[in-house]
Amino acid sequence: MSLINYRQANVYQEDYHVLENVDFHVDEGEFVYIIGKVGAGKSSLLKTLYCELDLEDTEEAEVLGRDLKSIRRKEVPSLRKEMGIIFQDFQLLHDRTVHRNMQFVLSATGWKDKSAREKRIDEVLELVGMSDKKEKMPHELSGGEQQRIAIARALLNHPKIIIADEPTGNLDPDTARNIVSILRDISKTGTAVVMSTHNIALLQEFPGTVYRCHNGKLTDVTNEKLKEEDVEE
Repeated sequence: MSLINYRQANVYQEDYHVLENVDFHVDEGEFVYIIGKVGAGKSSLLKTLYCELDLEDTEEAEVLGRDLKSIRRKEVPSLRKEMGIIFQDFQLLHDRTVHRNMQFVLSATGWKDKSAREKRIDEVLELVGMSDKKEKMPHELSGGEQQRIAIARALLNHPKIIIADEPTGNLDPDTARNIVSILRDISKTGTAVVMSTHNIALLQEFPGTVYRCHNGKLTDVTNEKLKEEDVEE
């Protein structure tokens, strides 16, 4: 089942034409990498998926059954509720525990039953191996642990797609592998994962579909032999 379908899409950042004539397709359970140098348009492309950036002059742009060319602002929250979004800087609330971070998200997205909330929190923390960190404050956790909590938070609403913008960018190689391994396992349950990365080694260890942003174009390079210089300045 197709979850994302872009055809001849154009991505702009203010007046700058970031990517042109984008053809981009993601199916249920697919594991997709977006690679490219800094400023090539990876984050901009991801932002269009959850309507942080608008698409212009676009032939087709569908995400989770919504037409992004005609979607109204009031419809965006329900779209985002079906997604899990993970950022490089974690974006945890630092004034509350891991448990209360999770409660905040569930309350904000309409979970009224307390026992159902607690059950879901326990499920996602167990999934990422963080059950014993439930009452910790974010500053008491390592970078890798905070990113695992960010993944758990992204899973709370049973998302159909996880969008991860450089989720391993601030992590050491071993921790980065651990994080991608968790995301790869999640994709095997049917949730599509779309992540941007600079780490070519991860692509070889955890194969998936690979798109490259370069010179204003998005190209499927899954079957090409990639080198570090393809993503580094």
